[in-house]
Amino acid sequence: MHSFRRLALLLAMGLAATLTLSAQSSSSTPPSQNQGQAPQSTADNGQMSVQARIRLRREQRRATAIHDAYDHLFDSYLTMGYMRFVPGPNKQRLSFYAWNAGLTRYFSERLGVSLDARGNYGTAFVGLNQFNLTRPAISQYDVMLGPSYRFYVQPKFSIAVRGLAGFSIGNFSGDTNGIPPPTLGLYPDATTFAASGSVVGEYNISPAFALRLAPEYFLTGYGGTLQASRGATIGFVYRFGKQR
Repeated sequence: MHSFRRLALLLAMGLAATLTLSAQSSSSTPPSQNQGQAPQSTADNGQMSVQARIRLRREQRRATAIHDAYDHLFDSYLTMGYMRFVPGPNKQRLSFYAWNAGLTRYFSERLGVSLDARGNYGTAFVGLNQFNLTRPAISQYDVMLGPSYRFYVQPKFSIAVRGLAGFSIGNFSGDTNGIPPPTLGLYPDATTFAASGSVVGEYNISPAFALRLAPEYFLTGYGGTLQASRGATIGFVYRFGKQR
């Protein structure tokens, strides 16, 4: 009887010790690999979501700035110009200094039609002659119309190409004291065609105001010949009106 009690007591004590060791082993066992990765994956997804939201907000701000600058219905510009021009068949080039004003009507943020007017003024060197007139002043006035297309736009600047065609009025006799211009080797006073091709760069000071620089290739047809002139205009742009 005593042996049975001792055996039962030993079994009870052994079972209690086994249960205690099993509980300690379970509490000290590290989490499984999958359980450890779940919080890290959640953190990664949260970080990616924050970065995506930052990129989205940046793109939205950029698109809004582009829309604010280039969604105007009209661009008006006032610039000054410089051009190298041949005033006669065998004369050296002179420097034309010009005023230039125009208006562009836009049909989208990129495509528009420009009406352009300008006056050019310079002094032609005609050489020594019996009239004692070596440097008469001449002038030229141009009115042209044509398309303009912005092929590169950013919030702060844009680049466009523009083609213009129209007519040019040449005044070569205004300072010759009644001497016919061809006598001095100049082209005769005439009205002829004018054409221009230019690359127009604009830097935005604000959505409504910009600085403009436009290198240009200019063609006229005085004296039945072709004058190919190079120059540029620089000045200010004011935008107004909204397309929608």
